[in-house]
Amino acid sequence: MKFKNWFLLILLFLATGINAQIKNPVKFKFTINELGDNQYEAVLNATIENGWHIYSKDLPEDTGIPTDYKVSGKNIELIGKFTETGKKHEEFSEAFGGKIVYYSNAAGFKQKFKLKDGTKPGDVVAEITYQTCDDRVCLAPNTVEFNKQVTPKGTAEPAKADEKAEAAKDSLQPSPDTISVVETTAPLAKAAALDPKQLKISSIDIKNPLTDCGTGSSKINENYWTYLLLGFIGGLIALLTPCVFPMIPLTVSFFTKGNKNPAKGKRDALIYGFFILLIFVLLSVPFHLIDGIAGNIFNEISTNVWLNIAFFIIFIFFAGSFFGYYDITLPSSIANKSSKAEEAGGIIGIFFMALTLVIVSFSCTGPILGSLLGSAITGSANVPMLLTFALGGFGLAWAIVFGLLALFPQALQSLPKSGGWMNTVKVVLGFVELALALKFLSKADLVSKTFLIKRELFIGIWIIVAIGLAVYLFGLIRFPHDDKKPKISITRKVLGILGIGFVIYLIQGLIPSDRPKLQLLSGILPPLNVSYFHDEKDGILGMHPEHDFFKAIEIAKKEDKPILIDFTGYGCENCRKMEEFVWSQEDILPILQNDVVLASLYVDDKEELPEEQKTKIDLGDGQMKKVQTIGDRWSLFQTANFNNNSQPHYVLLTPDGKVINTPVSGYMEKEKFKKFLECGVNYYKQNK
Repeated sequence: MKFKNWFLLILLFLATGINAQIKNPVKFKFTINELGDNQYEAVLNATIENGWHIYSKDLPEDTGIPTDYKVSGKNIELIGKFTETGKKHEEFSEAFGGKIVYYSNAAGFKQKFKLKDGTKPGDVVAEITYQTCDDRVCLAPNTVEFNKQVTPKGTAEPAKADEKAEAAKDSLQPSPDTISVVETTAPLAKAAALDPKQLKISSIDIKNPLTDCGTGSSKINENYWTYLLLGFIGGLIALLTPCVFPMIPLTVSFFTKGNKNPAKGKRDALIYGFFILLIFVLLSVPFHLIDGIAGNIFNEISTNVWLNIAFFIIFIFFAGSFFGYYDITLPSSIANKSSKAEEAGGIIGIFFMALTLVIVSFSCTGPILGSLLGSAITGSANVPMLLTFALGGFGLAWAIVFGLLALFPQALQSLPKSGGWMNTVKVVLGFVELALALKFLSKADLVSKTFLIKRELFIGIWIIVAIGLAVYLFGLIRFPHDDKKPKISITRKVLGILGIGFVIYLIQGLIPSDRPKLQLLSGILPPLNVSYFHDEKDGILGMHPEHDFFKAIEIAKKEDKPILIDFTGYGCENCRKMEEFVWSQEDILPILQNDVVLASLYVDDKEELPEEQKTKIDLGDGQMKKVQTIGDRWSLFQTANFNNNSQPHYVLLTPDGKVINTPVSGYMEKEKFKKFLECGVNYYKQNK
């Protein structure tokens, strides 16, 4: 049974990379014009940076996100629908397969209204939802809100001078229903009763820390070469599958023996290998083209409960394919068209030969490439570049094998013959896919805070999978495409013994302990406190971090300690690695336990805030953004105060909210983190 797995491809290409830069290429100015006869016009003018554009409200269906402008408020009655002003552009989009309508440089949005009672003021609320794009990327759809009051002429006497001064003073203070991201001058030292909604703290100045010791670059080190190696290994494994391995001697022989000019044949084979590499690299291009969306959306995607459940199902689906119960193939029409294009001959024909190989081998390579994608999603803050390196490594493995065999065709005789061992490779990969699937289900469990998949349950399931793998390798169970009487080779026996060794390694994780075990799986397993032997409400390593910055401030003042802000996430693997590899060290843990107030702020917490805590954030220029969840709150807090939206991110503050030393980000060596902590703690002790 074959499946045309279009859904899989769409899902993979929707999951794009995280862009840590904060982009805001559109600025708005909100005004209200009086038209006379109790009629007004709410005007929102957009100034758009060069090279960027926003879509029109008249955008055709399924070609993007049209701009929507809404006006509402007390004592307001709308007149007609909103209109647009500016130079409208229309062009055909190959990506959408249709016409797009947009504005560049400037655009205006107008909505007429009147006051229901012309003798009373009206509160006008304008909200615009829009998407910004340039020639390379699109940013996440954004919604901002603006507020103004309309006062009919003659309904109020002009304010006196002292009243104006008082009003001006009041206008500088945040509204009870909003939080300000605009810099203020009120020092935190006097803020014994800080308003929890005021997420921009004036005393926090990351450009001028109290000391510069103990820190280096705060940028996350993207280990691209690790993903290149992972991709290369994945490519080598894929070569051993029955979809690809039998094609190696046939393809190489075609170039080396089927050509009257051996030198030309070898050259064409090398070009063939290069095109294979190029095709795999090109698969990552769509992620780069839309990586602007990921700056806001990708964190939502990577921590979305339902999408992680979808990935869990897909990986189970991958496993079933590798076990031989069905095949995952692309539509045959794609392979047929590519195969016909080979007849063009020359370099073009060679390119389509390489493309045909990639397409027809999808049944085996698709799940492996999907695994690389899943690893990149949860592994770093720059998924498009990681995928380029991973796919490049995958294609490089194929290019090297085909290229070397073309240069040294006699080596073909050394290759093992096709046989049942290739299906064994596929089945082993099926067990690997089962194990990886649980990782996504666990993340959905953590983000939703159901905490059903405890650490011990996760380990127990992996033990069962590892036992199943060992039993298979010893020939005690078979799958549909296995030989009826398989020959158990030395290699299978060795791998089976390694599987048993892995089971023994996993078993130690079932023994209760406050100290981390199974550090090789750190970042994959649930946190230490999500356990049958611990309360998930407690912290890890015997610590109870505060999850509210403002409460941490009060504790720090009472205990006279600096605050360590730990910007973290339920779906953050590097955060788990820091906790289990670094925090647990004997010369680090006492500092965290005794010398600082630890505030772990989860930026991906999907729990909605109570209605009285839901608020709006003032982005400046009258723009407002809603804060609906706990994650929204701390994500905006991090961005507003530290101009950073990556995790883990560590900041040391004094109890009065001053930055002690430069914050650090990402997974780092123990000595670097220790230096960062000791510098900040010692400075505070000496200068408090």
